Parts: sequence; C-alpha cells; structure tokens
Amino acid sequence: MNDPVAPSPIQAGLRGLCPRCGAPGLFLGAVRFAPRCRVCGLDFSSFNVGDGPAAFLTLILGALISAIAILFERTVHPPFWLHLLLWVPLTIAAVVGAMRLSKGALIALEYRNAAREGRIVDRP
Repeated sequence: MNDPVAPSPIQAGLRGLCPRCGAPGLFLGAVRFAPRCRVCGLDFSSFNVGDGPAAFLTLILGALISAIAILFERTVHPPFWLHLLLWVPLTIAAVVGAMRLSKGALIALEYRNAAREGRIVDRP
C-alpha cells in the first residue's frame, strides 16, 4: 500500500493531505476530518483515530506550558492578567496545532498499515 504519491504521515498531518492520493482536504475544520477525499474518494470516516492524541497532548503540552509559566512567574513576576494574556492563547494554539498534526499522522499511519479494529475470532 506504499503509493508513490502518498504523503508521509508527517506531511499528511502538517498539510492536511489525503493519505492515499496526497490531495489537500483531510480536515473540514481545525481538527475535524472531512467525510471523504474530494479527489480519490477515500472514506475518512472508516478510520478510528480515537482520543489518544487529545489525552497525550493535553498531558504533555499542559505540563510543558505549566512549567514555562511557573518559571516565567518566578523570574519576571508579571501581573496575573499578563499570564492570562500569554498562556491561554498559547495553550489553545499549541493544542489545536499539535492535535491537527497528530490526528493527520495517525490517520495516514492507519491507512498505510491497513490497521483495523481488533476482533476476537472464535476457533473451532
């Protein structure tokens, strides 16, 4: 399933490219997938990226931004309103940007590896 036009998982996430044909349009909004590719018709709804990216990004970025905010408070001692002005938009932008990258990369990896939901098979 390694198509010559298929983008890498990082390219698919960064630029919102279809994992099959490389056409733009993987995302309908900031982090919501389009129902299907407008060019090749690949059904994006058949993939299950789940909430894994959201959980990891919330924990990782939350810890990183909290540590930076605490360091900033300890060294500069800015007023509280400056903390709100800095960290709220920065956190939102970082989470949405990283979410888009990770969800796009995961859907590309799911397509590339033909990953499907696990099933238990009854054996006679």
